[in-house]
Amino acid sequence: MSTRSVGLDEAVASLSMGARHWIARHAGYLDSPAGHAELPVTPRVKALLQLALLCRYWGEAAPAETALRGATSIVERAWQRPDFPQLLTLDPRYARQFELMYAALAPTGSVTDAPRAVLARLKEDGYLAPLRKAPYLHLEARFYADLAGADHEFASYDELYAASLPARAATLPVADLDACVVTHTVFYLSDFGLRDPGLTDEARKQALQVVERLTQHCLGLGEWDLVGKLVLAQYCLGADPLGTPSGAAGIRMLAEVQAPDGAIPGKSVVRRAPADATPVQYFRKSYQATLVTALTTLIVGNGRPATPAARSIAGGVGGLGGARSAGSTGATGATAVREATR
Repeated sequence: MSTRSVGLDEAVASLSMGARHWIARHAGYLDSPAGHAELPVTPRVKALLQLALLCRYWGEAAPAETALRGATSIVERAWQRPDFPQLLTLDPRYARQFELMYAALAPTGSVTDAPRAVLARLKEDGYLAPLRKAPYLHLEARFYADLAGADHEFASYDELYAASLPARAATLPVADLDACVVTHTVFYLSDFGLRDPGLTDEARKQALQVVERLTQHCLGLGEWDLVGKLVLAQYCLGADPLGTPSGAAGIRMLAEVQAPDGAIPGKSVVRRAPADATPVQYFRKSYQATLVTALTTLIVGNGRPATPAARSIAGGVGGLGGARSAGSTGATGATAVREATR
């Protein structure tokens, strides 16, 4: 039963416009002399990777926007910096993940050979094989390797989903679930809503129930960043999040907390930027939640099902190849893009 009320479409449009224009106005700081001096290197590099991801989806949803051209130019300049590949590896905990994302998210027409060199090194080092990766990291690596067009040895998506947290979360207490792992699993399976996740009807329904429970839980905690991800995950699983109680409440909450400048001023109510925050503090508090909101509202606002779960199921998790056509659930054009933030 749809719970959509008047004004939700307008709320999505307003959220989206404000969030993506805030990102376009402020993201240049990440690769500016001031940003280099004032921001820790690894979070700054991660934020640039996230921006590259947003720009790919933005290009699908609103390719003619002037603000997109500004954001894309920031990504292009960063990828052209000869020192950028080295910055990816400064924290060994994230080095290989960042390198694979860097190769996968290279701007179209990139003038540097560095992404290809990174892929060759990752293959030589064995990172493009399963090894001892946990199920979630295995799925993440497959997703980015596919996006990069890399030759890899990873398991099939159906095997990876069967081992994933959403596939076994139905009976787990919601407080014990990692919302980032749940949402990103759904994102990787569905190419952030650009393709059918390939789940059977029963598996899709079960995963959607998990996501809706988590959405309600995070709403109660005031977790703005996670709610944005969970609203997008509902969409990726075939629901219209503007027509589910938790999805509609999530959009309303984000609209209520959005600042006049377009930012979502923190990841959550308890991690909100203080009133006396410096510009650098405000940027660091606001960037990720604002980017997540921009990504979610671009995808959800650009195409929703006429009825919840109006989705063709291509025979199990393996049926992931088909991009959506115009008029289908979440139609945004060609299948091209990947991850957000974690």
